[in-house]
Amino acid sequence: MKYIFLFSILFLPLSGAFSQFNENSPVMVGAEILIEPGQSPEDVEHWFRLLKENGFKITRLRMFEDYMKDEYGNWDFSLFDRAFKAGDKYGIKILGNLFPATSFDDIGGFKFPRDEKHWNEIREYIAKTVTHFKDYESLFGWVPVNEPGAPLPWNQSYTKNKFEEWKAITPLPATTNGIRHFTFDREKFTLFYHPWFLRIMTEEIQKYDTEHAIHLNPAEIFLQAEMYEFADWRKFLTSLGGSAHAGWHFSYFIREQFAMAMSANADFLRSGAKNLPWFMTEIQGGNNTYSAHTPMCPTAEEIAQWLWIVIGSGSKGALFWCLNPRSSGVEAGEWAMLDFQNNPSDRFITAAKIAQLVNDNEKLFSSTKYVNPNINVLYVKESMWVEEKLSRYISDKQNDARQKGGVIKSALGYFEALSQHGYNLNFGDINDFDFDAEDYLNHIVILSHQISIPSKHWSNLDNFVKRGGTL
Repeated sequence: MKYIFLFSILFLPLSGAFSQFNENSPVMVGAEILIEPGQSPEDVEHWFRLLKENGFKITRLRMFEDYMKDEYGNWDFSLFDRAFKAGDKYGIKILGNLFPATSFDDIGGFKFPRDEKHWNEIREYIAKTVTHFKDYESLFGWVPVNEPGAPLPWNQSYTKNKFEEWKAITPLPATTNGIRHFTFDREKFTLFYHPWFLRIMTEEIQKYDTEHAIHLNPAEIFLQAEMYEFADWRKFLTSLGGSAHAGWHFSYFIREQFAMAMSANADFLRSGAKNLPWFMTEIQGGNNTYSAHTPMCPTAEEIAQWLWIVIGSGSKGALFWCLNPRSSGVEAGEWAMLDFQNNPSDRFITAAKIAQLVNDNEKLFSSTKYVNPNINVLYVKESMWVEEKLSRYISDKQNDARQKGGVIKSALGYFEALSQHGYNLNFGDINDFDFDAEDYLNHIVILSHQISIPSKHWSNLDNFVKRGGTL
């Protein structure tokens, strides 16, 4: 029976109606506020007032369990109560990002339980946190896991046990005339495990709160596209978001390409969201001198360009990471839109001007709809799987096409070249493309360097061409 439960939980429809995001809701610009011990009430008041006075409408809070529960198991929510009360006072909506206890140097936070004991601790944290904060007027919704989509912790018992359960009820792939093939059990399980676990996190939240939105922000999308099956995510989400930090997530690009990378990132998320609203959860707002991959600080012009790209790509808005600098840890003093005297930087001022303009023209931006283009640059996850297998046997470091990343880089190359010529494009997963239309005249699908096409798409591509499409 436990095996049946493992699968059935993923496909049950969620009850409850959400109104936080819809196709006609206002576009909102915001910045994440980092709440940490040692901050004064005046600091928190200042940050929320600053958002309000500059047209920002939304923030996100990392709900650190480590700052709410002491070593003896006692809970004290006062640090975050202060922030939610300020949100109520200034009319700033808050996305509560669940952040169970983790190590001090864990930047991105919890992704999966280590074992059953850890999972029970997480469930207790969810129960305590959600029940305490759910009645605040400022609460907009919940982010069950920050930046989900990381590689699985195969050495941890919880993941290993679920993998064995999954294998026990998953049919083996058919052989072809006795020919042996690569196996992709781990890759296929990853596509199952991510949405399955995010779903049960969501169900834990909705034991106590069925009124607020459920939002997620996958990251490193170009490197980790093979791990996302958004069709399964959409079954329990209210909206899809993402993290788009140039310093962290644009390692395939040079700085002159960052605007193009932001555009591709936005298209990737919009394609994954499909009929759901999408909202860019994190855009880099400040310097990352000693953290992340590429040290930089965005200029005010880049901030403006990135924000307009996201809004123009159909997003319901964006949050900058972050408003105030962190005071501790490996990211201390970085990523912020304010300086160390709590004064706005030119980046903050530029974002605020755009926020005010969007607010002044709320009806226009609320009613504007993104027009889906007829040119579709698609990637195939299975191509990335095969690429990973083959690259293990290749010592050639001179040719990107033969290395891990070649599949997605080639698709991005078409996206860049056509964008530079003024074409509007759709960039996304082949699984999210609509192959059910009756007519594809003047529609184009580009499968650049997609080295393995699964059989489920052979007839789809054949019918696409028969119905007038160009492949």
